[in-house]
Amino acid sequence: MSELQKVELFSGMLAEQMASLEQTAEMRAYEAGEVIFQEGDPGDGIYIVLEGLVQVSTRVSETERRVLTRVEEGDFFGEMAILDDRPRSATASAESDTKVYFLHRDDLSRILDRSPKLTVSLLREFSLRLRDFNRRYVEESLQAERLAMVGRFARSIVHDFKNPLSIIGLAAEMAGMESATPALRQSAQKRIAKQVNRMSNMISELLEFTRGSQTSVVLEPLEYKAYVAGILEDLREDLADKRVELIAAEIPDVFVPLDERRGIHVFYNLINNAVDVLTNGGKIHLRFAVANDTVVTEIEDNGPGIAPEILKDVFEPFATHGKAQGTGLGLAICKKIVEDHKGTIEAVNSEAGGALFRFTLPRAS
Repeated sequence: MSELQKVELFSGMLAEQMASLEQTAEMRAYEAGEVIFQEGDPGDGIYIVLEGLVQVSTRVSETERRVLTRVEEGDFFGEMAILDDRPRSATASAESDTKVYFLHRDDLSRILDRSPKLTVSLLREFSLRLRDFNRRYVEESLQAERLAMVGRFARSIVHDFKNPLSIIGLAAEMAGMESATPALRQSAQKRIAKQVNRMSNMISELLEFTRGSQTSVVLEPLEYKAYVAGILEDLREDLADKRVELIAAEIPDVFVPLDERRGIHVFYNLINNAVDVLTNGGKIHLRFAVANDTVVTEIEDNGPGIAPEILKDVFEPFATHGKAQGTGLGLAICKKIVEDHKGTIEAVNSEAGGALFRFTLPRAS
């Protein structure tokens, strides 16, 4: 039995056709590490591995190459040269001392004209390779998307933690000064404890969000005016050095069923998002209204507004609206919290051009 007859691709050929194929085949030997062909070389024929191992790779950057496949004894490579006369799209090199048969495209084409069985065999092999390549491409694409998702999620956490960490750092610095009074140290300690608790609650909210399950919400009727006023007092303290003015209209004196811990996130996320776009300072207006059994809260900034192309998706995870920082996960969490409270939330651009977020909550009976 000849060497080519051992190759499965040619196993069904007639003796006459095999003899013709062997007459045109050229034996070539390569040492380990030697290049067989490079990207850009003419695609002039197909190679059949008789001995050794061949690596096929492509360049993915100026400094990095990626191995596409390894071709073992009895297999072939460079088959795209049979279908077209374009330059090689990858580089093949011998991983170990290797012997190959080289079949020129023109010679093989003449044999294929006389051997329909070989043509069908080649097409079957091409189909299997394309299927395998497609499967690996899908798997790698999914893996890349998973990694990208992890990266976006990590950036979102870092972004959301930046404000409380800055406050903790400033408070610790003030408490550590030699001239710090006991009252100042006590105040700094309270600020640090409050921000640590805030970060703990943020982590809990993120975990609840990523689970994707319906959160069990425990609601308690709270006086909305006192509740919101306390949040705004803390936020004004956080924004003291941001050149951002927080302007609140009269808060209605009503009771609202709330999960106290989770409700705070809505205000913090929406207001901090507004602060992020007010890089040169600005104003954030809060307005309130009571309509029948619903309490309406509006938060509007005088920034550049929400990009029209992202407006309809602004509450989707990882969507952004032109901010230099953040990934939009905070808005997705806001939506989930509000809906868990049986409310609604929407985003529009105000007549003045800034972003306006409006959410509703049911009023306690």
